[in-house]
Amino acid sequence: MSKKVIALIIIIILLIVIGGVIYFMNQNSTESENTNSNQENLASQTEENNQSETNTQVAEENNAENTETETNGKTLVVYYSATGNTEKVAQKIADKLGADIFELVPAQQYSSDDLDWTDDNSRVSREYQDESLRNVELQNTTIENWEQYDTVFIGYPIWWGIAAWPVDTFVKANDFAEKTVIPFCTSSSSGLGQSGELLAEEANGGNWLEGKRFRSNPSDSDINDFLESLNLN
Repeated sequence: MSKKVIALIIIIILLIVIGGVIYFMNQNSTESENTNSNQENLASQTEENNQSETNTQVAEENNAENTETETNGKTLVVYYSATGNTEKVAQKIADKLGADIFELVPAQQYSSDDLDWTDDNSRVSREYQDESLRNVELQNTTIENWEQYDTVFIGYPIWWGIAAWPVDTFVKANDFAEKTVIPFCTSSSSGLGQSGELLAEEANGGNWLEGKRFRSNPSDSDINDFLESLNLN
C-alpha cells in the first residue's frame, strides 16, 4: 500500500474521530442548556407559587380584618325618654355617629300624671319613696346582635338626682363585658351626679366612662363637642 493511501486513511480516521468529539460536545451542551432551562423554569414556577401563596395569605388576612371591622366596633345608642327630651339627644348622637338606636319602653308606660313629681301620690313619687317599686318591667330588654356592639351610649332623664329607674332594668338584664359604656342624661337643672356610677355598679362588667349632662334642648354644637371629646374614631 502506498504511503499516499495510508496517509489518506489516517486523515479520514482523524476526521471521523474529530467529528465524533464535536458531536459529543454539542450533545452535552444541548443537554446542559436544557437542564439549565428546566431549572430556571422550575425556579420561576416555584417563585410564582410562593408569590401566589403570599398573595392568598395577605388577601385572607385583609378579609379577616375587613370582617372584624364590619362585625365589631359598632355603636348603639340606648335611651329611655319620659317627655321626649332624651329621645332628641339620643337621635342626634346616633345620627352623628351612624349608630343604631334602641328605645326602652316600660311595659306600663308613664302618663303625664304619673310623671308629676310635685304630686306625692303620683307614680314616680311613690316609686321614689319606695325603692321596691322601681323594678320597672320593660317591653323588651334584648338587643339583636348585642355582641357586635363595642360602644354603648345609655341616655336617660334625671329623676331625683339619679338615672330614671326604667334604665336600671335594662342595665341589669344585659352583659356589658368588653364594651365601652357612655352614659348621658337630660335635665333642666340637675347634673349627671353619680347616676352613671350607680348604673355601672348594677351592670355586669363594661368600661364605663364619665358621662355628660345636657340641658333639655341642647344645641348641635354641644352634642358635637361632647362626641369629639370622646375620641371614639
